[in-house]
Amino acid sequence: MLQSQLFTKTKKEAPKDEVSKNAKLLIRGGFISKEMAGIYSYLPLGFKVINKVINIIREEINAIGGQEIFMGSLQDSSVWQLSGRWDDSVNDVWFKSKLNSGGEVGFANTHEEPITKMLKSHIQSYKDLPVFVYQFQNKFRNELRAKSGIIRTREFIMKDLYSFSATEKELDEYYELVKNAYIKIFQRLGMGDKTYFTFASGGMFSQFSHEFQTICDAGEDVIYISDKKNIAINKEVYNDETLKMLGLKKEELRQEKSVEVGNIFKLKNKYSNPLGLTYTDSEGGVNDVIMGSYGIGPGRSMGTIVELFGTDNKINWPANVAPFDVHLIGLNLDDSEVAQSAKNEYERLIAEGKDVLFDDRVDARVGQKFADADLIGCPIKLVVSKKTVQSGKVEILES
Repeated sequence: MLQSQLFTKTKKEAPKDEVSKNAKLLIRGGFISKEMAGIYSYLPLGFKVINKVINIIREEINAIGGQEIFMGSLQDSSVWQLSGRWDDSVNDVWFKSKLNSGGEVGFANTHEEPITKMLKSHIQSYKDLPVFVYQFQNKFRNELRAKSGIIRTREFIMKDLYSFSATEKELDEYYELVKNAYIKIFQRLGMGDKTYFTFASGGMFSQFSHEFQTICDAGEDVIYISDKKNIAINKEVYNDETLKMLGLKKEELRQEKSVEVGNIFKLKNKYSNPLGLTYTDSEGGVNDVIMGSYGIGPGRSMGTIVELFGTDNKINWPANVAPFDVHLIGLNLDDSEVAQSAKNEYERLIAEGKDVLFDDRVDARVGQKFADADLIGCPIKLVVSKKTVQSGKVEILES
């Protein structure tokens, strides 16, 4: 990509109504555009990053048997009425709309009910189980507060994975596979050292659910971390009973602010029972299918990465998710010899299989080019100039 052809431009200042570091830097760097509170568009640089995050997640979920699908965003109210979650007093984040033909639909905030209904057409016998399906899909939530950039938005991409098993033992086995896959995902995203497997409220499903919480000053959650056991407890279940059950002592734990970047739930028959998703076992008995639900927010993960590794005027992307492998910065390009040298370096890097952003702008000032490179945040920055042509070596900028 030639930077002169990149339609987005960096900005000196962030919008005054943005308070989060990730929104300020991503808008200034030309990664996202704010449409309204809680709604952001991904521009070419941001779209490259979010797709790299998504592909890392996809690879690890495929590796544990996940099969990718893509479902609709509009929700049939009758399906949600069966589970009791259509009522706003139960689920207060709905966006809903009236149909011109009559009736009401919802804009998906999650997909447990629709996926359960779908699987009724595909699961009849124990021979049809287990099934593991997932998607990357837009979700809509009517958040009261949408002020954390792309960490908390009203429209966002979610990876939602659903498991369908014959027994709780099968659910437990797959649950462990997902847990380990999530650990790999956050390691590959560069967040592994700050992300903890966290015990949280199981709500109506079980005593505990589990979250993946990343230590971050911008976080809205509070967790208590055991460095010895490499686990954490969400403040909502931090009590003597939980500590005793996990074999932990208060004095061994440290308190941190954090962002929830993933969660996993053992749903069991919470949705399969009211929606009638059953299977026939080997002896002819009819049983509820046992379910699990597993979520990751790619955008939330992207925003958290910026919070962790960004400074006031600089993004530092981990190599696996950076928009380009190399940012090649050409200086003094009005000099034909330097221009040719920069072009040769660009072509050499491409021939090596590198994804390169080449700052080929002739009229941009040196300071502007370096400031833009800091905001774009590629892990490797190379400079070609009169000085480098004379020395015969390309300059490497420190990140």
